Amino acid sequence: MNNKTLFPPINEQMDLIKRGAVEIIPEEELVQKLEKSLKEQKPLNIKLGCDPTRPDLHLGHSVVLRKLAQFQQLGHQAILIIGDFTGMIGDPSGRNTSRPPLSLEEAHENGKSYFEQASKILDREKTKIVHNSEWLGKMSFADVIKLASKYTVARMLERDDFTKRYKGGIPISMHEILYPLAQAMDSVAIQSDVELGGTDQKFNLLVGRDIQREFGVTPQVILTMPLLVGTDGVEKMSKSYDNYIGINESPKDIYGKTLSIPDDLIQLYFELTTNVPNEKLRAISQELTNPEVNPRNLKRELARKLVSMYNSEEQAWEAEREFDNIFVKKGLPDNVSDFVIEPDINEIDILELIVKVNFAPTKSEARRLVQQGGVTIDGEKINDVKEMIKIESPKILKVGKRNFVRLIKN
Repeated sequence: MNNKTLFPPINEQMDLIKRGAVEIIPEEELVQKLEKSLKEQKPLNIKLGCDPTRPDLHLGHSVVLRKLAQFQQLGHQAILIIGDFTGMIGDPSGRNTSRPPLSLEEAHENGKSYFEQASKILDREKTKIVHNSEWLGKMSFADVIKLASKYTVARMLERDDFTKRYKGGIPISMHEILYPLAQAMDSVAIQSDVELGGTDQKFNLLVGRDIQREFGVTPQVILTMPLLVGTDGVEKMSKSYDNYIGINESPKDIYGKTLSIPDDLIQLYFELTTNVPNEKLRAISQELTNPEVNPRNLKRELARKLVSMYNSEEQAWEAEREFDNIFVKKGLPDNVSDFVIEPDINEIDILELIVKVNFAPTKSEARRLVQQGGVTIDGEKINDVKEMIKIESPKILKVGKRNFVRLIKN
């Protein structure tokens, strides 16, 4: 059989695999695995584990999912492990406290939502989905003791988050120490050749490599990807920091949030969150150093690209047109939704109104929005948190940069 039947040449594979990667440990073993794969015309098992603590995916999650998709493009087997069992433990990575555990039912439901969204990135038909309760749930206490005997407490405490908590006198529960071992058993169960993860997962991935060796399985190569910095340009992308761009968000939100990223993140976002070729990345790098090029134009291109990827090109151009109408021409969106106020209400407290139209979850959050100057009625800024809004004729309520609603009486 021709060696090019299933897989590209090794150098082409490595070029794509290394794009955006932080570390490949060890790189020479990956080359050996690829050479064997090419010779035998047998795909490698590429593992990505996810503990579905939250069902909503954002561009930060897409970074490692896109790397898994790239392995798929090269002809290898993508294996997505839904950590329904490990989700009941809670991944302690990067945590200074214990992570609240999930029930098995919650993990299953979140896992379904996770895969539905991940399918926007992965080839659904070529992705193997497994739940680690299939093997972890069958382990006896004797099995757990045998597994625990293969790793020392000293080595476990080498991980940064455990070290900091131990030195700081912050409790570390025994079940958290078992987490990396449980994740490692996933690698043993599926005989993973390569495991992917963010840089915060490096310790867990290395444990998997060690435990595979202990169980007589050829150790996996690990590949880590950077943690995407959020739209604030400071913290990693997270819903907790409200600096995220959700892949299921509306085209206008994806577009608008993308334009809010700092200029120094433009090239990184192109590299980690899109599929533009390397030649384009080099061109972007040159443009960013050219004082005659406005970085905003590159951000608009990035925003259109992201909307096209998760929605459509038509919606991308529509989102740009609407954005320009609101922010450039100081107009309003083409389709402002109506909110009907009950007929017996003639005026309403501004904080109650903001919560009522679902622009804030609580009055406390609504108060913060008003105090930050982010609330207007018909273009007039509301400064008083006790302001009473009269509902006599249709009014436009704007909260933040992108939330508009037309208030009308029934």
